[in-house]
Amino acid sequence: MTTETAGDSGAGTDAPVAVNGESELDELVASGDVVLADFHADWCGPCKALEPVVERIAETTAATVAKVDVDANQQLASSYGVRGVPTLVLFAGGEQVEQVVGAQPEPQLRALVEEYSG
Repeated sequence: MTTETAGDSGAGTDAPVAVNGESELDELVASGDVVLADFHADWCGPCKALEPVVERIAETTAATVAKVDVDANQQLASSYGVRGVPTLVLFAGGEQVEQVVGAQPEPQLRALVEEYSG
């Protein structure tokens, strides 16, 4: 369960991308593709439970999954109104389109991502 900076599938990434700072997230979002940002914390139980779901979504959908540690990126989390973790923010076409708070079941997250994936 490692977080990588790039996948080797050639079509986007197949593992979550660790994001450190607003410029890195902005760069991913600016690609215009679907980006699911997982705002999480190491100490958060529901975040740990959600991790394998997020990894499967990264591996099996066209979306790029960004992992944002809220403790290391407090200003970034604040700028997206993250008050609790996990918070998932979905971007499509360079714009924020959805925000979901709390651990979500995989089918619900997958449907949300696929709704914007083309």
